[in-house]
Amino acid sequence: MLTAAAEPFEKGRAMTLQDDTDDRKYRAPALEKGLDVLELLAAHGPVLTPSQMSAELGRSVSELFRMIQVLEFRGYIELTPDGYRLTNRLFTLGLAQAPVKSLAEVALPAMRALSELTVQSCHLVVPTEDQIVVIARIEGPGDLGYSVRLGYRRNIIDASSGLMFYGCASEQTRARLAARLVTAHGRARVTDYVAAAEQAGHQGYVRRDSDFVKGVTDLVAPIMGSDGILATLITPYIQRTPPVCDVDTALTHLRAAAQAISSEMAAVSQA
Repeated sequence: MLTAAAEPFEKGRAMTLQDDTDDRKYRAPALEKGLDVLELLAAHGPVLTPSQMSAELGRSVSELFRMIQVLEFRGYIELTPDGYRLTNRLFTLGLAQAPVKSLAEVALPAMRALSELTVQSCHLVVPTEDQIVVIARIEGPGDLGYSVRLGYRRNIIDASSGLMFYGCASEQTRARLAARLVTAHGRARVTDYVAAAEQAGHQGYVRRDSDFVKGVTDLVAPIMGSDGILATLITPYIQRTPPVCDVDTALTHLRAAAQAISSEMAAVSQA
């Protein structure tokens, strides 16, 4: 199982929250410090030391000390030999929300059947702002396979699923996402991303070599709802010797599974 760091946190964000122009009626500085720590760890990568958090957030170590201790005590972060990292507690809380829970409950039986047919793992992925996050997975049968951990995040512009999320999104969602990505990555890179995403949306799937792991082909299909794309189903395809299920057949099974989940989600929303 492989994991990877997310994109860097926007330095100085904590200082913006405390700006004098902030006209909120109520403030909770201690709570905001704790939220800053959680958001930083979620966006930055595997681990950070208190000194690194201090530098990124523009706060002193002493300011953050109590926040870090409380978050550790409540189980939201944990100390490793290299620094602090998030636990899965926030992820678990997010899954308890009814829409996400329903999606996972509907998808998992189809994902199990898909994994049996293809002898590959599969992941259920949803968008969150300008990132993607894995909310469910089924590991392929047998001793060999490739998967990522639950809660794994990656910037949407770097992810194969990200092409599908833009390509199948509404015009309003596209405009909002594109503006956010241009600010973070520059117009030239976003132009290339948009072109590839529109092609993916037109053909209804993504099939491309992983730019993250050599020897893996990303197969992605959209799960659609009444208001547009809800999630993606992705198979990180690994060629076996001898082959059990070829990549074309795996893609066919993947698209059928995504369509079945889409149909069931539509029935759930109408119930």
